[in-house]
Amino acid sequence: MEVRQLDVPDTDVIQVGQGPDLLLLHTLLAERTVFDRALPELAAKYRVTIPNLPGYGGTPPLENPSPQVRDYADRIVGIMDAVGLPNDTSVLGNGAGGFMSVSLAVNHGDRFGKLILADTGPGFPEAAKAPLRFLADKVEADGMEAVLDAAMLRMFPEGYIAENPGIISERKAALATCNPKAFAATARALANVEMADEIGGITNETLVMIGLDDQTTPPALSYALHKGIAGAQLVEIPDCGHCPQIQARDTFIHAVTTFLDS
Repeated sequence: MEVRQLDVPDTDVIQVGQGPDLLLLHTLLAERTVFDRALPELAAKYRVTIPNLPGYGGTPPLENPSPQVRDYADRIVGIMDAVGLPNDTSVLGNGAGGFMSVSLAVNHGDRFGKLILADTGPGFPEAAKAPLRFLADKVEADGMEAVLDAAMLRMFPEGYIAENPGIISERKAALATCNPKAFAATARALANVEMADEIGGITNETLVMIGLDDQTTPPALSYALHKGIAGAQLVEIPDCGHCPQIQARDTFIHAVTTFLDS
């Protein structure tokens, strides 16, 4: 599998495979390698483009120190244009990448084709905003190392963490490379976003994917997307947390390919 590093200003972005275009956008709790386990199968069918979002990997933070989710969506359109992705590109967003993808569909829906939203939502209820603000404050005060354990508990159920120490160590090491200020800014943007009144305008063909044990974006948020986006399809994954591409890889790949190939 040949991984191509693309020459895009201010963005660390790779491309793998050939075929119809698929853009993957990662969660707040990981950088782009969170998709690595699913990438060989996806790259066998599609040309997969994966950027590191602002502040992750080699991508610098947004210049705005207090961005909104719409700012990230606008930046993603800029990445798509710089890479030369066509208007029928499919977009898959997980977690924070999913919130950005919802905003992308609301504000730039004609710029891409199918939409896959994995463990995300239109906005957090007040009770769910507090953990995001806590993570933002903690990482600004004490650095990425201070939030790694909390991040793992938000990515995976406790039983999975106990049974998979190698994966947890890998994920901690990857997240530790994130820029703390950028992480905090993204967390606060997620806490502030509210798109429930806008998702009814989304016309992209949509698949909503839910890990039923997700502690980061509770399933109710994904159900709200399924209800609010006309014609959206739904895949529920039992015993799975925030990142089905890791914890339920085969189910994730089957759901994605079935939807994209239909």
